[in-house]
Amino acid sequence: MFIDRIEITAKAGRGGDGCVSFRREKYIPRGGPDGGNGGNGGCVILKARDKVPDLSSIRHKSTHKAEHGAPGGKARRQGRNGKDCVIFVPVGAMAWDADTGEFLGELLEHGALLTIAQGGRGGDGNVRFASPTNRVPQQCTPGAPGQERRVTLEFALPADA
Repeated sequence: MFIDRIEITAKAGRGGDGCVSFRREKYIPRGGPDGGNGGNGGCVILKARDKVPDLSSIRHKSTHKAEHGAPGGKARRQGRNGKDCVIFVPVGAMAWDADTGEFLGELLEHGALLTIAQGGRGGDGNVRFASPTNRVPQQCTPGAPGQERRVTLEFALPADA
């Protein structure tokens, strides 16, 4: 049995910031808040494929990054979510957290997915903070940071002796 082992760094995307904005139209003097929420950050995902023979296809790239979420906009527009980073691995690959030794999962069939770094949540716009007592909220929240994790991938190849 030949065991192929590789260590990678997975960086998920940061969530987009919320927006502070107010509705502005000709005959509406006090339109109220209309700032949108930020988009969620992308995740780093492992996907099992039959066509991938071993871990050599990802050996050359040690850091895998997902996209950040876009900030919210005016007119209650939510920011775009960040794109996920998908890493193709062979069926039967196992993943561990390199720092803690925690077992993250095993991909046993074609098409199986395993999220190894979760993207950050998008921030809230000022519409979220509007209430009967606070009609003109001037605050919003920033997006949450995404996870960053060192992951050890392992794949056991059956060897003929």
